[in-house]
Amino acid sequence: MGSDGKCGHGGGGCSSGNEHQGGGRDEMNEFLDNQLLSKRMSMIKNKIIVMSGKGGVGKSTVAANIAVGLAMRGLRVGLLDVDIHGPSVPRLLGLADARPDHDEFGLKPVECKVGDAVLRVMSIGFLTSNRDEAIIWRGPMKMTAIKQFLKDVAWGELDFLVIDSPPGTGDEPLSVCQLIPGLTGAVIVTTPQKLAIDDVRKSIAFCNRLNLRVLGVVENMSGFVCPKCGETIDVFKSGGGQEMAADMGVPFLGKIPLDPAVVAAGDDGSPVAASIADGPTSAAFSLMIEPLLTLVNNDDEQIQQKEGTAMRIAIPTAQGSLCMHFGHCEVFTIFDVEDNKVIRTETLTPPEHEPGVIPRWLSEQKATHIIAGGMGSRAQDLFKQYGIEVVVGAPALAPQNVVEQYLSGSLQCGGNVCDH
Repeated sequence: MGSDGKCGHGGGGCSSGNEHQGGGRDEMNEFLDNQLLSKRMSMIKNKIIVMSGKGGVGKSTVAANIAVGLAMRGLRVGLLDVDIHGPSVPRLLGLADARPDHDEFGLKPVECKVGDAVLRVMSIGFLTSNRDEAIIWRGPMKMTAIKQFLKDVAWGELDFLVIDSPPGTGDEPLSVCQLIPGLTGAVIVTTPQKLAIDDVRKSIAFCNRLNLRVLGVVENMSGFVCPKCGETIDVFKSGGGQEMAADMGVPFLGKIPLDPAVVAAGDDGSPVAASIADGPTSAAFSLMIEPLLTLVNNDDEQIQQKEGTAMRIAIPTAQGSLCMHFGHCEVFTIFDVEDNKVIRTETLTPPEHEPGVIPRWLSEQKATHIIAGGMGSRAQDLFKQYGIEVVVGAPALAPQNVVEQYLSGSLQCGGNVCDH
C-alpha cells in the first residue's frame, strides 16, 4: 500500500501491515516453518500419498514397490513412511538398523541402493531406540512429527516423493493433505474381497472431499501364484478392486498377485521390485508404475501453461459482491487478464470449505491472484505456497469493479477483516 492508501497490483498484495503485530514468537515461528516446508516441497515435482481405508492390504509393500520401481527407471525418488504407530518401510527395505545423519541443511534421509539408483528414505522407525517400543501419541503430536519430516528432512530435488500412510482416513493422511502444497494425488490400495472394498471406498470419498486427485486403485493379493507350477488361484477372489474403480470413476492401475516371493523379499529386507525375477508379479508391478511415469512428462507442459497465463484473478463472490471471507462465498468470479485488460470472465462453484481445499482448487483452476476482504495468515500462506498472490482488505464491491480498480492501481484496501 502506498502513502495515498491505494493498492496497485505490482506491490504483491495489500495485507494490513499489522498481521503479525502482537502475534508473538509462536506465530512468527509458524510462518518461518511454513516457508521452509514450502521451499522443501517446491524442489519435489510430484508428491504421491499411498493410502487405504483397510489395514492388512499390503499398502506399505505397494508403496515400497512404487518407489523402488520409479527409482529403477532412473528417476530421483524419496519414500516417506508416516505410519507413526507401525512403520514398515525400514523392514521392507532392509534398513531396520539404519539411523539418519544431520548436517547444516537438515536431517539427511537414509539412502537405499537400488541397482545403480539411490532411494532416499525417512521413517519414524529410524528415530526410535527400541524397535519394540510403542509410540503413544495423540493427533497433534503426530501432525508435528509429519511436518518435521517434510520441512526438516533435506530431501533435495526429487522427481517423486512417495508417502506411505497408515490405514484409514485419520490424522496422518489428513495431515499430509493439509501440509503439502500441490499434492499430486493418491494411490489407493485394496484387496479383492468386499470386506476390504467397503472400507477402501471411504478413502476415495476422502480424496473427493479434499479435492485430491485419485491417481488409481491397486488391487493387491489378487490371486495366489503357486511357487511350484506358477498357476494363479483366486484365493481372495479377483476383480473387486477393478469393479470398484470403475464404479467410482477413478483409474485402475492393475492387479498384484499374492506371491510368496513378495513375502520373502519383505521379510529379507531386500528392495521388493528389484529382487523379483521375471514373472506375473514383476510384470504387474511394472505395469502399475507406467501411468505414474506420465506425471514426469507432463511437468514441463503444466509449467509452460501456467507461465503463459498473464493473470487470472479470483474474486470470492456472494450476492453479487465481493465476499468478506473467501470460505463463505457462493461462487468465485474468475477474470482472465492480458495487457492489463479483462478478456474473459467466468463463475465457478468452489468445493466445500475445508482447511487447505480452496487454495489447492484455485491452483488447479490456474488462478494467479485472489482478492478478498479478509483472510487468516495460515490461509494466506497456503495460497502463496501454490504461487497465488494474495490481496486482502478489499471492499465489498461488484467483482468487475474490484478488478478494474485493482488493474488501475486505485483499489482502496482497508484492514484485513472477515464477516464471520
